Amino acid sequence: MRNWVLTGAALVLLVGGAASAQERPSDQTLRFLQSKVVADPDDALAHNRLAGAYIRKARESGDIAYYALAEQTAQRSLQIIPRGPVAARATTMMAVVQLARHQFREALVSVRTALDQDPSEQTPQAIAGDALIELGEYDEAGRAYARLAGLDGPRRPDARVAYLKFLRGDTPGAIASMREAVTRWAAAMPVGEPLAWTRAQLGHLLLGTNDLGGAEAAYRDALTALPGYHPALAGSAAVQAARGKLPDAAALYHKALDVVPLPEYATALGDVYTRLGRTTEASKQYALVEYIGKLSAINQTVYNRELALFYADHERKLPQVLDLARKELEARRDVYTYDVLAWTLYRNGQAREAQAAMKEALKLGTQDARLLFHAGMIHRALGEDDAARTALARALALNPRFHVLHAEVAASALAELRARR
Repeated sequence: MRNWVLTGAALVLLVGGAASAQERPSDQTLRFLQSKVVADPDDALAHNRLAGAYIRKARESGDIAYYALAEQTAQRSLQIIPRGPVAARATTMMAVVQLARHQFREALVSVRTALDQDPSEQTPQAIAGDALIELGEYDEAGRAYARLAGLDGPRRPDARVAYLKFLRGDTPGAIASMREAVTRWAAAMPVGEPLAWTRAQLGHLLLGTNDLGGAEAAYRDALTALPGYHPALAGSAAVQAARGKLPDAAALYHKALDVVPLPEYATALGDVYTRLGRTTEASKQYALVEYIGKLSAINQTVYNRELALFYADHERKLPQVLDLARKELEARRDVYTYDVLAWTLYRNGQAREAQAAMKEALKLGTQDARLLFHAGMIHRALGEDDAARTALARALALNPRFHVLHAEVAASALAELRARR
């Protein structure tokens, strides 16, 4: 649930019509809309639809280069028609791109501009809520989503509300809301990326509660909606890793990486290989993580948090990673960014400072085993044994197989603390 991007419901609002673009393969849709733009370069509406198709392709493929094409196309639309409802949609496209690039404050500015140009437009509210969550403004995000509650079908913000519930510690409520989102999408569009995304998010929630069977089914359903969908492949890999079927997990992570080389997939595959004792293969994947993160300027922005977590988890470049985590906090102030800052401080031997950051990470009561594991290890480093025992026990009770490497560390630390007691 931690990689929150514009959902399919917002894309339906942007592109205008659930069926037209989604019922055809994305490449065919792109070719058709590109031909429309070539045939009439001054058709602002065609440019808007093409920008939406590029965004959809970026979500489907994981290739962030498509966002640059969406930006160029939306800018051309604004040059043709700089004011009014058509311009509002183009500006909203710009906000989507900014959100994907983690330019959250810039996205909010674009949202306000779009609403000024067309107050009846609904999509900017969804984007505003997403940006506000990343900035740690949870109450404001909730109000933005509430403005969409009257929408029908999959346009309702059920998936977004689910994530907000999860962050606030209501995991059962989050699962219920995500199931509602799945139901609405399946009724409106039985195949395609929006349904696959929603099912994959349900899988992530279920996996976090150690419901491996439910998670596996959700990921399988996501792959039915969109074969080869990389988040579902990676989620299926995580299920197999939790079951101890490490070769199967490795094969699935490889499939996800074949679709798009995301650093979190390479990290997870490296950890599986570490667990298997295949250190050479693990080292190759860890090297890939660093390569992906530094490949381009946009990668260095989008993957900062993943890189910081990777370095801290594997105790590499610790002074530099602390700078990276602090830099990320300048742009992103949600609970997971505070968690990464706390973990990097802990790894750098600054447990007291880590505790202050961890307090921010836990302030909503988010039920995530990773957060509780980090909190427990920080308490342990400070000699706060009772608090450490409580946090580590909660992490393992919530999900005893939350990480292929760290779950064992948590169990060992808890056993040591209990023996000491």
